[in-house]
Amino acid sequence: MSARWPVFESLQGYRTAWLWPDVLAGLTVWAVLVPEALAYATIAGVPPVTGLYAAVPALVLYALAGSSRHLVVGPMSATAALSAAIITPLAGSDSGRYLALSTGLAIATGVLGLLAGLIRLGFVAAFISEPVLKGFIVGLALTIIIGQVPKLLGIGKHSGDFFEQAWGVLTHLGETQWRTALVGAVSLAIVVGLKRWLPLVPGSLLAVLLGILAVRLLHLDEHGVAIVGHIDAGLPALGLPAGVSFHDYIDLLGPAVGVLLIGFAEGLGAAKTYAAKAGYSIDPNRELFGMGAANLGSGLASGMVVNGSLSKTAVNGSAGARTQLSGLVVAALTVLTLLFLTGLFEKLPEATLAGVVIAAVIELVDFAALRRLYQVWTARLGSIYGRAARADFTAALAAMLGVLLFDTLPGLLIGIGISMVLLVYRASQPHVAALARHGTLWLDAEQHPDLPRRDDLLVVRVESGLFFANADYVRERIEQLCTDRTRLVVLDAETSPSIDVSAAEMLDQLRDSLARKRIDFRIARSVGQFGDALHSADRGDRSIRVYPTVAAATADLEH
Repeated sequence: MSARWPVFESLQGYRTAWLWPDVLAGLTVWAVLVPEALAYATIAGVPPVTGLYAAVPALVLYALAGSSRHLVVGPMSATAALSAAIITPLAGSDSGRYLALSTGLAIATGVLGLLAGLIRLGFVAAFISEPVLKGFIVGLALTIIIGQVPKLLGIGKHSGDFFEQAWGVLTHLGETQWRTALVGAVSLAIVVGLKRWLPLVPGSLLAVLLGILAVRLLHLDEHGVAIVGHIDAGLPALGLPAGVSFHDYIDLLGPAVGVLLIGFAEGLGAAKTYAAKAGYSIDPNRELFGMGAANLGSGLASGMVVNGSLSKTAVNGSAGARTQLSGLVVAALTVLTLLFLTGLFEKLPEATLAGVVIAAVIELVDFAALRRLYQVWTARLGSIYGRAARADFTAALAAMLGVLLFDTLPGLLIGIGISMVLLVYRASQPHVAALARHGTLWLDAEQHPDLPRRDDLLVVRVESGLFFANADYVRERIEQLCTDRTRLVVLDAETSPSIDVSAAEMLDQLRDSLARKRIDFRIARSVGQFGDALHSADRGDRSIRVYPTVAAATADLEH
């Protein structure tokens, strides 16, 4: 790693006054991470202890290579669910191969993250818009919740998409085991209630401890309440997973791109949020590299895929963490848990784990955010773009429904695809405004119908760059705005910062078309790339006349 990417950057210049806040934050995060890591491992379909195996190297290696002082890296619901969706069809009913491929997926994701960080692909985060990510997370949260409900109630789980699983739950409610449902409901209420009214109390850990205590005192496991069961004590085996061939790794590279993309987007969002609060910056390329190192370390330590956690980062920040020493404290405490405390968690009810998972993701079902996206609409936007005026809401809805109907990675890709299509559609039909004069200003005549306009003058503004996809539309729109009395058309290019060869050709064709109708065509206020492109395409006597201002372009007509 170059000098530009120092290791353990957040620990450089460490102050002793930061030690207690970092240690306290580490203790607080550990209390949340242990039960959640066990729970997220069950989402991924691997033994619960796998989540603890993954957390230790992920925390250490991200602290070594990442750029955030606050981000907590470990197993998370989104990537865990995606891991399960990827591995299930590959492993079938072979549980040993399932676990090995899950670990192999973490290794493949790690290698891709390291390479992506080294070749500086951090800019790809810009292609996942916030609305798409919001819709994806809502869909994923709903899918996770419906997948945990059978464990919460003690009924059989049905396969299929969200709606098929929901129907399975509804049709088998009569089989609910009341003891299991009671344990699950109480656990869920504890976590949700403490998070709302006593947020500094680790509700997840308290629910887990009470669930274990209830099983031990009341022997609930002898009365139909399912428990986690045996958890291997000690540290994990290091090295590549047995039984995963080079061909398997090649097959996993494609799906690993989706895992890395989702994990990177979620982690980067959390890192940026707390970096802004603390007044430092985040390097997306280092985040990719750090995420890659964390996943590679997790895979080589018999773990699962990991990514940055918004919820645990929030706990870390609110507890007063100053540097990544808090993450190293969490890693050390997790090692102690693996060595001495795994037996404690063997009596943990699966209904309690389900309650912890549901409580962790229920706040992500943010329908209010989707409603706000739907409300981003005005009559003017509707008249310009039609149904595409609600592009952000449409993309978010597409991502959510894609997850609910087709699974996680297809849902994300559907959302990204729809947002790109809508972006291109809106860019291909920009608003072409006819302008009216108000003193020295030229304003949109549609927005200011009281301003007088000359019949023989048309001043237009295109609220977009000009390129091949919208060139014909702009030409047709300008020609439609002309009347039999129009004698001069002026394109105010101030709001068109760029132009390509196709659009430049279109302007020449528009000038010739208007000339046949005895209408002069001029350009005013060409700026930036627009002016440079027109100058480069200079055709001598056939060039379109360009003026510094609209007033200069219309001066001879005015006089």
